Amino acid sequence: MKIGVIADDFTGASDIANTLAKGVEPEGGLRTAQFPGIPNTPADEEIEAGVVSLKSRTAPVEEAVADSLSALRWLADQGCQQFIFKYCSTFDSTMEGNIGPVAEALANELGAQRVVFCPAFPTTGRTVYHGHLFVLGKLLHESGMENHPLTPMTDANIRRWLQYQTQEAVGQVSIDAIKQGSEAIAVALQNADERFVIGDAISDEDLLAWGEALKDAQLISGGSGIALGLPRNFLREASSKSTGSLFTGVAGPAVILAGSCSGATRGQIEVHAKSHPTFAIDVPGVMSGDVTAQTLLDFFEAHLGQAPLAYSSGSPEDVRAIQNQFGQEAVADKLDRLFADTARKLAEAGYKRLVVAGGETSGAVAKAVSEALGSPAMSIGPEVDPGVPVLSVGKSEPIALALKSGNFGAPDFFSKALRMMEAGK
Repeated sequence: MKIGVIADDFTGASDIANTLAKGVEPEGGLRTAQFPGIPNTPADEEIEAGVVSLKSRTAPVEEAVADSLSALRWLADQGCQQFIFKYCSTFDSTMEGNIGPVAEALANELGAQRVVFCPAFPTTGRTVYHGHLFVLGKLLHESGMENHPLTPMTDANIRRWLQYQTQEAVGQVSIDAIKQGSEAIAVALQNADERFVIGDAISDEDLLAWGEALKDAQLISGGSGIALGLPRNFLREASSKSTGSLFTGVAGPAVILAGSCSGATRGQIEVHAKSHPTFAIDVPGVMSGDVTAQTLLDFFEAHLGQAPLAYSSGSPEDVRAIQNQFGQEAVADKLDRLFADTARKLAEAGYKRLVVAGGETSGAVAKAVSEALGSPAMSIGPEVDPGVPVLSVGKSEPIALALKSGNFGAPDFFSKALRMMEAGK
């Protein structure tokens, strides 16, 4: 492997795997695979970029650090020359969050002298300007992220936010240097007094400049956008050869599972419900044991061939009420188990296309499917919407997955993903 990625959730892992696999023209991308959790066997030799998907975004700091270091060591054993710590493009964390501690641990393990933090992903409206994170032109804390049920973001100044989480001094390379190109960025980094540095970026051109400036960096951190220019550093050295996606399409029974409460996902559910059967998961019923994986499977079987959707989603007020009644961690654990058990039953029943919304939900589903098929590597297929590729699990009888972060995707994402899974493009 050339590049190794430690991602703090499954949809974010798919996002950056997609970026590394696509690359930019004319060079293209790297042969990329995503792994649901840390493998216990070596990766295939033809894989050039490996993305390890963890469930560490909201994990306790000690657990997140331990898992991230284990992922780093496995990737190092595969020969990786450069490492990326991937978190959400909305910097999802709290003041006591683990982005800072994980970055510290990875930097210390590698002996990295300077680490850039750049969550920008302009294609999806995430930009960083003078250290402030914007979402579709709105400051982060005015974008709706302030209402996130697990990681409410109440400050757009990510330099200040990161400083809450780390003992390291946090500096900044501002847009003025970025617009002068990669050499100016490299000089600004060299002259920085701080070990951790926030990087501005408001366009893909900025990210490409960052990619060139960071060609020799041991450790980089950010959203998937920061990886945009990295594959060509290896391809230009002729140490890798770009190959297109090998995904040719998967036909067969299909379902949609949604466990995100984001505004985008709620809108997608509303669009899909206009012409397809839907099942609203009763969370109190899940907590009492009245709603189980078999309940969902029965619904899907009753609507075979109709792209049925089962969802657990609601307004921020509804979510808070449920969490107050049963406890935030208890609800999250029960829903994760429900979706994982459902995915396992779907795989056993011969379902071939699964579209999933929500980071935690996607993680539970991807791991369950991977275990059911005995296949740790997921290959990267075509991109449904920016940041969301089709994934293929298993070789002889593969299952296609589309794992969508809550805020990603067009209003018709669910139907579009199912069509692309079948057509292969």
